[in-house]
This record gives sequence, C-alpha cells and structure tokens, in this order.
Amino acid sequence: MATDLRSKPEASVTSLVTGILSDTQELFKQQFELLKHEVRDDFRKTKEGGLTVAAAGGLGLVGAILLVQMLVYLTQWLVPELALWVCFGIWGALMSITAAVLFFIGKTTLDTIDPVPEKTAQALKENVQWLTNPK
Repeated sequence: MATDLRSKPEASVTSLVTGILSDTQELFKQQFELLKHEVRDDFRKTKEGGLTVAAAGGLGLVGAILLVQMLVYLTQWLVPELALWVCFGIWGALMSITAAVLFFIGKTTLDTIDPVPEKTAQALKENVQWLTNPK
C-alpha cells in the first residue's frame, strides 16, 4: 500500500486576485444587463400607458365632434321643451366626464412605473463603491 503524500500546489495570491477581479467584472456585466432589462421593461410600460392616454384624448375628441352633434339634436327632438344650448351642455358634460375617466386610468398606469430600478441600481452602486474602496 503506497500512500501518495504529495500535496496539491496551492493557488498563488496573484491567481486568487485575478479570479476575484474576473468574478467582479462578471458580476458587473450581469448587473448591468439586469438594469438594461428592467429599464426596457419600464419603457415598454410607459409606452403602453402613454398610448392609453393618447387613445383617451383621441376618442374624447372624435366622440365630442361626431357624436355630440347627433346626440344634441336627438335630445332636442325627444324633449322639445329643452333649449338647444341645454342639449349641447348635457352632452358636452357627459363626453368630458368620460374623457377624464379614461385620462385618469392611463395616468394611474403611468404613476406605477419607476424609471430607475432601485434594487438593481443600489446593488450596482454598492459594487462600484466596494471596488473603489474595498475596505
């Protein structure tokens, strides 16, 4: 029974430091990719919310121009005692309220978006601070 008493060579300090720096660089790359992904996701949400607000404005305008004219005259035809300006006021108010509701739905969507992912940005800041001052 022969026993091999040779020990494995220990890694040098230089190779350990090189490994640590390599791992740190890889961590930075991964965190930066995560930050980019989160910013893209928030941009997509912002675009969707903006489109909702734009759609609300467009629909409110088109509805006010096209349908209110018809509805005003229909209202006056159904209730001849009402003056024409009262009919315009009724339908103008209803369209304005509908547009406001759609606007606030879109605004609520936009308010939930955080343009800077706080957790990822904080982790990246801590890593930069550690690299510049490793104590």
